[in-house]
Amino acid sequence: MAGIIIAVGLAVGFISAIPVGPVNIYILSQTLKRGFLHGFAGALTTAVLDFTWCLIALIGLSQITDPMMRYLIPMKALASFVLILLSVRLYLQAQTFTRPATAADLPPLSPKPILGVILLYISNPTIYIFWLGVAGMTMAHEWLHMTNNGWRPVVFSISVGLGAIVWYFSLLRFVAKHHLLFQPKTFRRIFLGLALMLSGFAAYTIATIFI
Repeated sequence: MAGIIIAVGLAVGFISAIPVGPVNIYILSQTLKRGFLHGFAGALTTAVLDFTWCLIALIGLSQITDPMMRYLIPMKALASFVLILLSVRLYLQAQTFTRPATAADLPPLSPKPILGVILLYISNPTIYIFWLGVAGMTMAHEWLHMTNNGWRPVVFSISVGLGAIVWYFSLLRFVAKHHLLFQPKTFRRIFLGLALMLSGFAAYTIATIFI
């Protein structure tokens, strides 16, 4: 039983980290601008937050989600504001970016990617809804039933976090290894594309307030 729970948790964590979203875009941009350690610091933060919200959802989120949903519109407004700020910043960097000559020229590790991921994560209500859906999925299957034994939600949630780390480590190592081969204009195009994607997420989030 433990092996099945771990395997499913790893798969859920790995797959949930793949889709392109605001958090992934931010982590990727940090890797491109500042190197592997900055991006991976953000990735580890995301994995810890995934573990935390998955565990909360599994042990029973009804007492938390009800009051949280009362503030859904302000949270969406905050998320839109954060996304717009990041997209503007990426757009400006697309105009002025210069690639570091060597890995030694990359800036030292800072808490910026950690703080950025936390702000993006906590201001995005769709993340909470996603983990509630995951919790509902696990509760629907007897062979993954989380209410019979207190250790199962913890093991599953840890496996989810580890699955996310596996994806991010693979992706960011590839990006960090090959990004120095890109021309500066390629970086600028990438940042511009990321800025447009973040703007799209901001517009969609604003639209969901009224629709």
